[in-house]
Amino acid sequence: MNSFLSQHVLVLNRLWQAVNVCTVRRALALLFEGHAQVVLDGADGSFRTFSFSEWRHFSQQQPGHESINTVAFRIRVPRVILLLLFDRVPRKEVTFTRHNIFERDKNTCQYCGRVFDRKDLNLDHVIPRDRGGPTTWENIVCSCIVCNTRKANCTPQEAGMHLIRKPKKPKWRPFVQINLDLPYHDSWKHFLDLAYWNVELGEEPG
Repeated sequence: MNSFLSQHVLVLNRLWQAVNVCTVRRALALLFEGHAQVVLDGADGSFRTFSFSEWRHFSQQQPGHESINTVAFRIRVPRVILLLLFDRVPRKEVTFTRHNIFERDKNTCQYCGRVFDRKDLNLDHVIPRDRGGPTTWENIVCSCIVCNTRKANCTPQEAGMHLIRKPKKPKWRPFVQINLDLPYHDSWKHFLDLAYWNVELGEEPG
């Protein structure tokens, strides 16, 4: 039973958007408290929803499925749940870290446009720090060692260099906290496909 309780469940908001992943234990608690319903895909491609009592009753009629046995009853393991009140995509700021700067710039030197291993990239202040340049999303870019050396303590204009893309704070991506590398159940696929196609993109190269 304990192994099932730690498995992953996909969480949808009230608009049926994939917004998170939780454990089976947490999903059953939300179901029991009336904050969520189980989503089950039918053979015809439609989706049914179940309250806790409905899911408990449905579980009794579905022998052979992965289930958790309690003292009083057996309940089938949910794989997708729908939050009944939550209709927003959770807000989450993109943290200002070295990793996320590399992600934003796609491991590409923002001066010469070449892609490098991260170990061969520096973080460059576009306007140098001793010229008042802040350490912010809008003033930090990836730079290869050659370009970084050439630019030295100058602005790009002074060094005769040009940024290939104006640095900006990345737009938050609503499905970013769903780790698609997790092993996931087949019943997630429909919602993750929708998440892929409907996600708001950040600044991408044209």
